[in-house]
Amino acid sequence: MLKTNDASALDIHALMLEMGRDARAAARPLALASTAQKDAALEAMADALVGDEARILAANAIDIANGEQNNLSAAFMDRLRLDPGRIRSMADGLRAIAALKDPVGDVIAAWERPNGLKIERVRTPLGVIGVIFESRPNVTADAGALCLKAGNAVILRGGSDSANSSAAIHACLARGLKSAGLPETTIQLVPVTDRAAVGEMLAGLDGAIDVIVPRGGKGLVGRVQAEARVPVFAHLEGICHLYIDRSADLDMARDIAVNAKMRRTGICGAAETLLIDRAAAETHLVPIMQALADAGCEIRADGAARAHFLAAQPASEEDWSTEYLDAIISVKLVDGIEAAIDHIETHSSHHTEAIVAEDAQAVERFFNEIDSAILLHNASTQFADGGEFGMGAEIGIATGKMHARGPVGVEQLTSFKYRVRGTGQIRP
Repeated sequence: MLKTNDASALDIHALMLEMGRDARAAARPLALASTAQKDAALEAMADALVGDEARILAANAIDIANGEQNNLSAAFMDRLRLDPGRIRSMADGLRAIAALKDPVGDVIAAWERPNGLKIERVRTPLGVIGVIFESRPNVTADAGALCLKAGNAVILRGGSDSANSSAAIHACLARGLKSAGLPETTIQLVPVTDRAAVGEMLAGLDGAIDVIVPRGGKGLVGRVQAEARVPVFAHLEGICHLYIDRSADLDMARDIAVNAKMRRTGICGAAETLLIDRAAAETHLVPIMQALADAGCEIRADGAARAHFLAAQPASEEDWSTEYLDAIISVKLVDGIEAAIDHIETHSSHHTEAIVAEDAQAVERFFNEIDSAILLHNASTQFADGGEFGMGAEIGIATGKMHARGPVGVEQLTSFKYRVRGTGQIRP
């Protein structure tokens, strides 16, 4: 395959078609690969990441310097930055995926018909997956490993801002595949930053790509949804809400609010809007808002909340539908659980919402009436993560309703087929 970063020196269309053919060719033997072989590749990849730490950090330093020169936002830079801990976490994630049950061949359901036919629904790989992502170089490892475990070939197209880091990580994945005797084209990284490559992937590469997974900002996801000629696992904005009910334990509510917003502000599971039951305003509002402010968070509040906490900035209508990805949160007083649900259903991106409450009826209403991919009770929204769900890692959080929803892990990267066993039955 062509290997160059100079988009002017090659035909993007020809390059991408070649990658598609290579991926399709790798998909068939990969679908038949044993669990032991796939897991051996994953373990070898993890070892390569740890062994190549210095080279990966050197590549990342180039991307960081370029990002600073291009005045990228603090949230973007946080997603871009690697350190020894994050590299070890990537390696640990690969080992966790290796330890997962292999979904390929799993019998989801089985039954027998009155005529004696025995029917099974069995998991199968999707085939070839295209993953288009921005800024986070760790997605190179996570997405590659998840697709491999689920028996899929994958074409990865990372953002130009993380090109050097992604290339260094991908080299480790390729070595792991080779050591396990699997085609190195099982996991391919688009070697050019020209956006034309994205258009080629969205067109499907002459039928080579079975599904596209976008992971990035609203602009990227919008383009993918508008232009893709293949199915898409949509990952929209993370406009996540945290609702503090009148029955909430104050200490718990304060700790969860600070963690949900401030643990990592640049991830899609960070809380962006805090809703507080008006009945708890006198007891809960000031301690929670003060704790957020003490943690360095800018607070934009409605008039009723600002009356209790004068340091807050006034919130605009736009704030209720904004994914800040920064140390900023919008705060609103609402008239109980019903008003909280109405606000969330009006402004949410249907990613993740959380309630802090001891009232079981309020919790059940929250769980039953809110139509978001992930709902939490008495826990931080920052748990909206495939690794935290025990999936090893994730390609992203799907906010659509078809096929995959919530964290997209190995099971979500499979389809199924039916196996029907007879003893000579014919249909009358």
